[in-house]
Amino acid sequence: QVQVVESGGGLVQAGGSLRLSCVVSGTTFTINVMGWYRQAPGKQRELVAAISRGGMTNYADSVKGRFTISRDNAKNTVYLQMNSLKPEDTAVYYCNAAVLLKAANYWGQGTQVTVSS
Repeated sequence: QVQVVESGGGLVQAGGSLRLSCVVSGTTFTINVMGWYRQAPGKQRELVAAISRGGMTNYADSVKGRFTISRDNAKNTVYLQMNSLKPEDTAVYYCNAAVLLKAANYWGQGTQVTVSS
């Protein structure tokens, strides 16, 4: 059974930094794309950043220049370094792992990020 486990959320003041981590286990299939999504209260879940197995990245306009996504393929792990955090970054952050060969998307339970002003 595939498990997706996020860690690293918490409470931080505006301008501060946090690093999220996500480990995917229980699959021998290649994880093609790994990404971070977030959902704030009353809003839809949105893509924050994604990274392909080869290292190509994609960011939401609202986080460009502040967030950096990276991954360790050997460890099936993806990271999100978040700098210059703003109150509007407050949300539950979810990790996603896409396995194209299985047409499957796996989600974690989410980790809360709260940025105080």
